[in-house]
Amino acid sequence: MATIRKKREAAVVVKEMTPENLEATVRRSSRNALAPKRLRYSPEVETPKKKRKAKTVTENGSQNKKPMDEKDDDDDDENSDVEQASQNGYGVLSAYELERLENIRQNQAFLSSINLLQATEEFKQLTRPKPSQRGLTRAHAAVKEVLPSRKSLRLQKKEATILELPPEPTGTLIYEQSVKKSPGPLPMDLINMEEGNKLPPQLLELCSEDSKEEKKMQLNLKEYTSTLKNMKLNEDKVAKVVKDRIFSAAFHPCTSSLLMAAGDKWGKVGLWKLGGDWGDDGVLLFEPHTRPVSCMAFSTSHPTQLLSLSYDGSLRCMDVEKAVFDDVYDIEDGLKTFDFMSHDCSTLVVGNFYGDVAIVDRRTPGNSHESLHTLDPKTVRCVSVHPLQKQYFVVAESKVVSIYDSRRLKKTKSQAVSQLHGHSLSITGAYFSPCTGNRVLTSCMDNNIRIYDTSAMTTKCPLLTTIRHYMQTGRWLTKLSAVWDPKQEDCFVVGSMMKPRRVQVFHESGRPQHSFMDSENLSTVLSVTAFHPTRNALLGGSASGRIHVFSD
Repeated sequence: MATIRKKREAAVVVKEMTPENLEATVRRSSRNALAPKRLRYSPEVETPKKKRKAKTVTENGSQNKKPMDEKDDDDDDENSDVEQASQNGYGVLSAYELERLENIRQNQAFLSSINLLQATEEFKQLTRPKPSQRGLTRAHAAVKEVLPSRKSLRLQKKEATILELPPEPTGTLIYEQSVKKSPGPLPMDLINMEEGNKLPPQLLELCSEDSKEEKKMQLNLKEYTSTLKNMKLNEDKVAKVVKDRIFSAAFHPCTSSLLMAAGDKWGKVGLWKLGGDWGDDGVLLFEPHTRPVSCMAFSTSHPTQLLSLSYDGSLRCMDVEKAVFDDVYDIEDGLKTFDFMSHDCSTLVVGNFYGDVAIVDRRTPGNSHESLHTLDPKTVRCVSVHPLQKQYFVVAESKVVSIYDSRRLKKTKSQAVSQLHGHSLSITGAYFSPCTGNRVLTSCMDNNIRIYDTSAMTTKCPLLTTIRHYMQTGRWLTKLSAVWDPKQEDCFVVGSMMKPRRVQVFHESGRPQHSFMDSENLSTVLSVTAFHPTRNALLGGSASGRIHVFSD
C-alpha cells in the first residue's frame, strides 16, 4: 500500500512540473508589458495593483479554465490599471516606489512652506562675512584694447615675415616698484586723492593736540579683564588703510579721536582717523618708501611727527607741520628696526639685516649715523630701549637675545651686559616692559613666547614664563610678535592663527586674560597688533591692508 501511495504522489508532482503548469506560476517578462513613461509626480494616484490569477490544476491534470466573460473582465481590469498608471506618468511602479515618491513630495512641500531653502541661502551669506568696503577703494580695471583677430599667413597665401629677437639686456634688472626714492625731503603728496589736493587742516589740529595726559593707574587683573571685555568691534571700525599687507602699525597718542598709522609691503604709509570724513572714509595714503615699512612710531615729544623705517634702507620722519617726509637716516638697503634712545626722541638706535646697529642723532646735519657697531654676523631683527635707563637696549639677534649698554659699544665684538637664552629658532621680537623695564618679552619661531626677569641685569637673566603659542604664519602673512600693553606693566597682546580668528591677551604668568573675536567683522589673521597708550583701544592689521579696531 505504501508503495502504491508513493507512486501516485510522484505522478502528481510530474504533472505539476509540466510546462503548461509552470507558465502559470512563473512571473511574466516585463518586455510584454507596456513601456513605462518618464516619472512625473502626481499625489492623487493611488497604488495600482496588477491582478494576476494563476490557473488551477485538478488532480487528474485537467485545467479549470474560466469562462470567456470572466477572463475578459480580468483583462479589462489589468489593462485599466496599467493605463491609469501610464496616464499619470508612472508607468508600472511597485507600491514601495510610489510610497517613496509620495514621501518626497510631502517633504518638499513642508520645506517650501517654512522657506527653509531660502533661509539656508541667507545663512550662508551671513556665515561668509564680506571684507569691509570702508577706506581705500580698488582702482577700476583699465578697459582692454580690442585687438584684431589673428589670421594665418599660410591661409592668406602670404609669405611669413622674418622676425628678429630683441638684444639681450645688459646689467641687472631692477623692478620699477623697487626703485628707491631719492634722498632728501619728499612732499606729502596724497596718492589716493586727486592731484593738487592738500592735507586737511583738521589733521594738523589733531596731531598738535596736547596729549601729555598722565597715564592711567595700573588696574588689577579683574578690572583689567573687565575693561577688555567692554572693547568691541563693529563694521565702522574696520577700514582698508593701505593697499597691501601691513608690516607695522601705531596709534597716535591723541585722546579726542583715534588716529592710526600703518605701513605696507610696498612702502606706502596710511593714516586713518576713525569716523573721519576726509580722504576715503578718513584714510590718507602716502608713498615715502618703496619696500616693506617694517617699523614706525610717533614721536612722544613732537606728536606731529611720525618716523617710519623701510627695507629699502631709508628712515624718514613725516612732519605734518612742514608737510614733508624728512630724510633721517639712509643706507643702501636692509633696515629692519629702530627705537628712541632719549626722552625727546632725538637719538635713535637702528638695526639692519646685516647684524649692525647704528646710533643716529637727528640734530646732526645729514642722514648718516654717529657710530656703527657690528653685533651679530647674521641679522638684527628687533631693538627695544629700556623705558627708564635709556643707555640699555635689548637686541633680538639670530637665536639669542642680548642686552647692551650703549656707553660700552665697540665697532665689533661688543660685550653684552646680559643674555637671554633658550631660543632654538629665529626670534621675531624682544621688548622691555613699558613702565619699569623689569621684564623682557620675546617671541620665537619655535612656537614659544617667553618672559624674562631683567630687574637685576645679571649676566644670565632668569626665565620666568614660557607660553606655548603657534607662530607658523607662512610666507604670505606678517610674522606674529607679542607686544606689551603700554598701560599695563604685566600684560601683552599677540595675534593668533586659531579659528575662529582672534587676538589674545595674556598675563606675564601665562594666564589668558581675554580673546578678542567677532564672527561678523573678523575673519582674517591680525598679525600686527598695538594698544593705544592712554585709551582703551586695540588695533590689528591684516594681510589685506585693513585695520580692525576694538574699543569701548
